Amino acid sequence: MPKNKSEVEIAQRAERIRAAIADLSREISEIEVSGSVAPPGCYLARYQARGQKYRYWYYQLKASESIFPKANKKGECSRFKHLGKAGSQAHIDGVLSVIRRAKIDELTNAIEGLKESWLDLYPDEEKVGHRVD
Repeated sequence: MPKNKSEVEIAQRAERIRAAIADLSREISEIEVSGSVAPPGCYLARYQARGQKYRYWYYQLKASESIFPKANKKGECSRFKHLGKAGSQAHIDGVLSVIRRAKIDELTNAIEGLKESWLDLYPDEEKVGHRVD
């Protein structure tokens, strides 16, 4: 009889993990719908341009690979996307898109951790029907 009680407890824990994964996946979907999301590996950078009298500060979205299409050349890509001055709409949108990407990355890491926890409940590979997708 204790084995049956143990199986019920494991099933309850598995259901809690599955529900948590579903909640986190729903949060990711809500974030994606709320606005643009920066590509993975992108970050916001501040750079200085020098004029004849003054120095100007601008912002850009930087990526590790060339992923942003160039405005003046068809088919070519750049690692940088110009966002303009501080407080411009493009700058604010860029900041928010990077924040959305960071949130999605953290939620994805949490989901992966929960999936590993779920596998700890069922250590035997021969058990069929106990998969979290």
